Amino acid sequence: MKNTSYPASYYAATAIPASPRPSLQEAIEADVCIVGAGYTGLSTALFLAEKGFKVAVVEAAKVGFGASGRNGGQIVNSYSRDLDVIEKTVPTDKAALIGSMAFEGGRIIRDLVTRYAIPCDLKNGGVFAAFTQKQMRHLESQQGLWRRYGHDALELLDRNAIRRTVACERYIGGMLDHSGGHIHPLNLALGEAQAIESLGGSIYEYSPATAIERETRPIVRTPQGSVTADYVVIAGNAYLGNLVPELAAKSMPCGTQVIATEPLTTDVASHLLPQDYCVEDCNYLLDYFRLSADKRLIYGGGVVYGARDPSDIAAIIRPKMLKTFPQLASVRIDYAWTGNFLLTLSRLPQMGRIGSNIYYSQGCSGHGVTFTHVAGKALAEALSGQAERFDAFASLPHYPFPGGRSLRGPLSALGAAYYSLRDRLGF
Repeated sequence: MKNTSYPASYYAATAIPASPRPSLQEAIEADVCIVGAGYTGLSTALFLAEKGFKVAVVEAAKVGFGASGRNGGQIVNSYSRDLDVIEKTVPTDKAALIGSMAFEGGRIIRDLVTRYAIPCDLKNGGVFAAFTQKQMRHLESQQGLWRRYGHDALELLDRNAIRRTVACERYIGGMLDHSGGHIHPLNLALGEAQAIESLGGSIYEYSPATAIERETRPIVRTPQGSVTADYVVIAGNAYLGNLVPELAAKSMPCGTQVIATEPLTTDVASHLLPQDYCVEDCNYLLDYFRLSADKRLIYGGGVVYGARDPSDIAAIIRPKMLKTFPQLASVRIDYAWTGNFLLTLSRLPQMGRIGSNIYYSQGCSGHGVTFTHVAGKALAEALSGQAERFDAFASLPHYPFPGGRSLRGPLSALGAAYYSLRDRLGF
């Protein structure tokens, strides 16, 4: 990894203080070695530490360096492909289990924030904003679908209601999820790391996994050390590289871009988002935005397939922001950054085992804030001998990208262009 410092993001600039963590300089042993200190690895380690496991986390850069510390900070329920797709994909019993976990991630986050007093600016309420009647019909269907799984915290918004929620003339309606919300994502990761360490777990930064020896007790090698463990959990997601080739073949890193404005006046901020909800639109290539604790507008959108970093992020995202909020034409952009998430062909997450003692979770496909916390809990349960929920996720199909790694980016971009055209034409 060429650059292992945090990007120049709003989140890095306002991160809670954290003491430097050591790199791994010796051969150690643990019950579980976890590769990656993002939400998947951190939540897995935290749930395992609470159960009394000796955990060691190795991280190539710093805690929350990847998507966990760069994302839009939105707590969004369900998965990147919704429960109706899952019902058609796996047997009924597995679909029921996956559905029962679809709304758990936000509860897990709130519980951890409360129990460990994590200062991550947690706010409640998330809005799905519709541009067209077709998108409104989809939201109505989604409300019914989620209600079948016991989630009744949804409120449909007509044109007048959405205007009272978001100061944007483009939306014709929407849906408010009262159990949604938003956070400072890097501070959530840093708080979870501190919680792990308070329970005796170890986190080693600047310690990339260079090899995993698949032995009876697998060994994770780093440049200056190693961890021998009963189990390994691979949680590198879009920053895993080719460490595990069979996982890299079934996923693709993608970039998304985010900007943060200068602090807005109280009057302007309360006009844009009076209830301080986060918002995402209903397009295939969606935009998302919210207010920070200090009243900046954090606005993101767009996808770069293959995870190349654009040369001018603000030039890409600022026009999107101004289409939504033209009243911000004179507002300064203080921060602009990019980060990678991991896309799967099905847009469903991938969990599974390699042999009997190496576990993995990857491919949140844009729904990572909540799913990673569900995954961490399910992984910890599986390593404790209760694998039913983990096995339900493992039953989801893991497809390789057609044409292999060389064609996955162009083919995905072509598909996205098709759906983007449909969005623009209102199909």
